[in-house]
Amino acid sequence: MKKIKIIKKHNEYSVEYEIGDIFEPTGTWYGGVHIAGRSGVPVSLDKDEYVEISEEPGHFYFVRHGQTVWNVENKICGATDIALTEHGHQQAIETGKKILEEEIRADEILYSPLIRAADTAKHISEITGIPARVEPRLIEQNFGKWESTPRDGAEFKKAKEYFACSHEGGESTLRLAQRIYNLLDDIKKESGEKTYILVAHNGIARVVQSYFNDMTNEEYAAFGVKNCEVIRYDF
Repeated sequence: MKKIKIIKKHNEYSVEYEIGDIFEPTGTWYGGVHIAGRSGVPVSLDKDEYVEISEEPGHFYFVRHGQTVWNVENKICGATDIALTEHGHQQAIETGKKILEEEIRADEILYSPLIRAADTAKHISEITGIPARVEPRLIEQNFGKWESTPRDGAEFKKAKEYFACSHEGGESTLRLAQRIYNLLDDIKKESGEKTYILVAHNGIARVVQSYFNDMTNEEYAAFGVKNCEVIRYDF
């Protein structure tokens, strides 16, 4: 039998298990399962006290937001709150339809608080029926003084080589990686029972890619995801 996760306690004074605990059942009975509690004491659980969880590695999906005005103008968006173009809204709608057509299943959409990602996520949510909520850690890297400047500017390219240095008025790549890696660690812990769609940014996509794959600095800088591209990652 699969492992089980406690979701409810009939006996609030029990010291043998808590909500969220995971056990491997020692047996079954007509009303549920038997477990060895925290101290090894046999405990019988009713069916509404637990859920079965998968032992298979889980997965999640990453979606970059739709096109923005600054994408068209080749400007660095970063943490600046730039809206989608009409084409960007349509890309998000088409992505929602694609998720339905390809039968991509997820329990929840987590999205960056910036409007370009939020609107993309809301379009997908409305079309698929998957609930969505903001996840502050998914906000794009703050590139400080470089925001609104050309993406391919020589000085900006040089500044990106220094991962431990914060961009003037902004955030370092290492601090960005810390918050995204922490988020992915949290998602991994739930991946046996819950699947997410993350809607965020190109800078976030690079960090996600580096969580799963070794990358040189050059490969990291060159990695990119197209607007509204859907990528699956398996833990």
